[in-house]
Amino acid sequence: MNPPSEIYQQQLAAAEKKAALPLGKMLALGFLAGACIAFGAATSNMAAHGVANYGLARLVAGSVFPVGLILIVLVGAELFTGNNLMEMALVEGRITAGRMLRNLVWVWLSNLAGSVAVAACVWGSGEWGSAGHALGAYTIKVAAGKAALAPGAAVCSGILCNVLVCLAILAAASSKQTIGKIFAIWFPIMAFVLGGFEHSVANMYYLPAGLMALADPDSAAKAAELGIATGALTVAHAARNLLFVTIGNLIGGMVFVGALWGSIAQRVPAKKA
Repeated sequence: MNPPSEIYQQQLAAAEKKAALPLGKMLALGFLAGACIAFGAATSNMAAHGVANYGLARLVAGSVFPVGLILIVLVGAELFTGNNLMEMALVEGRITAGRMLRNLVWVWLSNLAGSVAVAACVWGSGEWGSAGHALGAYTIKVAAGKAALAPGAAVCSGILCNVLVCLAILAAASSKQTIGKIFAIWFPIMAFVLGGFEHSVANMYYLPAGLMALADPDSAAKAAELGIATGALTVAHAARNLLFVTIGNLIGGMVFVGALWGSIAQRVPAKKA
């Protein structure tokens, strides 16, 4: 098991590599990461859509959703929320602010492209017609709830989410075995889904998917039949959610994990073998 000081050094080295990535490779890896998170979001919706109990539905969704981050960590894709940890290398003078911002902006955009691409493919697959379009209606319900979030709530929820996501990434780095990395990721990510916290990249799937499902007459009719309020589900409200959740994610990842944990971890001596 790697001690905190070793994890810290690993993160500094990883940040240097991320900052130096050629743009084409950065975009490709960002697209892949967005798609991975979207796969987790889409399959968690499928798992939870028929569960009537609210808490149980979240638990079911949370047990499936972590597959996205597990894939990202194991294959080395570029995820905006995890890359917030580059802040530690910035503080250490290992990368420049310009290089960090270049990575975060392009990775955010390519994550969005990957997530929307998966949403479009799920729409084209006819999957939302499952269970008499109940899955399509649930997809609308999830997106509408996110779109209706007030800015302050979106920021706070985004903070809570990315604290857990970044800690999951750090916890995965503590293990030298694949199975250890999987378990280290699984539980914090399940906790953020269970808590209902907001993840900008996950919302890059949920919101476009909800808008697409709302454009499907059968899914929209099923949502109306179930009494799902869809007034807040607009492109403008979706963009507002992504903006404020992204701000919250940045604060959670950079301040509460990158700065706070980083300032402690770099002072923890490695244990002697």
